[in-house]
Amino acid sequence: MKFLIVFVALFAVALAAPPSEVQVLRSESDVGPENYKYALETSDGTSKKEEGQLKNAGTEDEAIVVKGSFSFVADDGQTYTVNYIADENGFQPQGAHLPVAPLA
Repeated sequence: MKFLIVFVALFAVALAAPPSEVQVLRSESDVGPENYKYALETSDGTSKKEEGQLKNAGTEDEAIVVKGSFSFVADDGQTYTVNYIADENGFQPQGAHLPVAPLA
């Protein structure tokens, strides 16, 4: 539940940022007591999708499991995408441009 409060606060700060030349093309959100989902696309090629689900609600093991992705156009003109999961095992990003740790 703390994560949801922090998420909503950060989202409000992002919306309060000064206007720029980038236009929001799509913005969708659905926030419930035990889950949320949102998507955002802007005119500069940036996009983000994320959904979170409360796991083990009401127990000592209560946690939010988050799955999502974001894409952006870098200074080199290439679009980079990161897919991720964040759960009891931590933040786990994947992307073709990200380094991968060697197998032990």
